[in-house]
Formats: sequence, structure tokens, C-alpha cells
Amino acid sequence: MNLKEAAVDIRYLLDRGYRQKSVIGFVCDHYRLDEASRYILTRTILSHAVSQKRRAKFLSCESIRDSNIIIDGYNIIIGMESILEKKAYLCDDGVIRDTRGVFRSFKISGSAEKAIDLIMLFLKEKNPAYVCFLLDSQISNSGLLAKMLREKISYYGFKGDAKTSKHVDFDLKNSKDIVASSDGVIIDEAPKLVNFLYCLVSGFKHLD
Repeated sequence: MNLKEAAVDIRYLLDRGYRQKSVIGFVCDHYRLDEASRYILTRTILSHAVSQKRRAKFLSCESIRDSNIIIDGYNIIIGMESILEKKAYLCDDGVIRDTRGVFRSFKISGSAEKAIDLIMLFLKEKNPAYVCFLLDSQISNSGLLAKMLREKISYYGFKGDAKTSKHVDFDLKNSKDIVASSDGVIIDEAPKLVNFLYCLVSGFKHLD
């Protein structure tokens, strides 16, 4: 119950202009919440102004069809894997985010492959003109994951590629294509966006 009460208090203070870091610290100390709870609240609770602005930016799920789309690779794959493991949350801005904090330690596991296959099935159904997965080159085995993604794209029969980059965030923020990411910083700055994981979950009802 404390988590829900803390969320209400955090929203209230954020809506009045207080900084997130200070708010999270103050409220979580008050409710004596552990580090895991603090991380969840940091990822999921936003001011109404930020939430509404982000929700208004998203294109429809159908905008993927016949369009070029660039995907924040690790962000979307880890998010999908977290959905399958019931470790993801629907956040105030309508975005589904993981709360595991495994970005730097990501491994190509069985659950990651299942997540990738679901992403590919969704893309095949939406039939974009072209898909590009961008992966952070600083993360171990990014080249191997890019190779796997290219093979999956070929297997599922749509046009696309997977690439590594030293500046994924910059590439996504400045892309002219539709961007798929759950990263708030990228959502705030990219010109064209789709709420990819929400669209995917909405399309596969068994994931609700």
C-alpha cells in the first residue's frame, strides 16, 4: 500500500515543480521504502504535464505500416523481455518500461530470444517499409546480437537491418524516421515517435 500512497505524493509534488530526485528521496524516506521501490517510482511516476506532452507526441500504432522505423534495440528488447517476465510497468506517460536495470549486463538468453521473436512477429504483421535496430556498441556482444537480429529479419521476411552505434541516443533523437523507444529523454526530443511496446502488447492480447 505504501507504494501507491508514495506515488500519489510524488505526482503531487512533481506537479508543483519540485525536482524528481529530491521528491523521490523525500517521499521514499517518509514511507521507508527500499531501493527497489525507489527505482520503480523513479521509472514510472511523472508529472501530469510531462505525461500529457509525451502522450500527445505518439503517432498511432498503424503509422508503423509502410513507414521506416528505427528501434532503440536494447531498450525495446529488454522491455519486451521484462513484459514476458512480469517485471514491467505501465507508466504515467503511457509507456511500458522495465524496472530491472539490466541494460549494461544484458545477455542473449532464451527469454531474450522469445522477446525478439514476438517483436519480429509484430513487425511482420504491421509490415513497415524498413526497420533498423540500433544497438549500443559499448555493450558486450552487440555485434553478435546485431547478427542475430539480421537473421531474424530475413527469416520473418521484411526489409530491415541491425547496426551498432557509439551514439545511439543522438541517432534516435535526430532521426527523420519513426522512432521506437521507451526512454523518456528520447521521447522528449525525437520528432516522430510510436509507443512501440504498448502497441505490441495491445496487438497480442495474451500479453495483457
